[in-house]
Amino acid sequence: MKTYTLDEVTDKIIGKKGSANRDRFEYELQMDLIGKAIKESRQERKLTQEQLGELIGVQKSQISRLESNASNVTMDTLMKVFTALKAKVRLQIELPNAKFNVAR
Repeated sequence: MKTYTLDEVTDKIIGKKGSANRDRFEYELQMDLIGKAIKESRQERKLTQEQLGELIGVQKSQISRLESNASNVTMDTLMKVFTALKAKVRLQIELPNAKFNVAR
């Protein structure tokens, strides 16, 4: 029986790195991970979704959507959430001729 690496299976099922399908998959995965991190951090701080929403000025339903998938949220809202959760945020952007690091 032949065995396959995770990368081989992902390339075959989702698409090779750089393809539109793979890029979309990677983006959605990252947004899911951000949502999960927000949920775990909120729970560690013993906050309800409603309490977190009150801290940043949004409805409980927006916190729920954010925790299930952060893909349709503004950077402003994300920064408010992370600030309310007392999280250290670092954003690294790499362009062909430049590299930026932002920390808060």
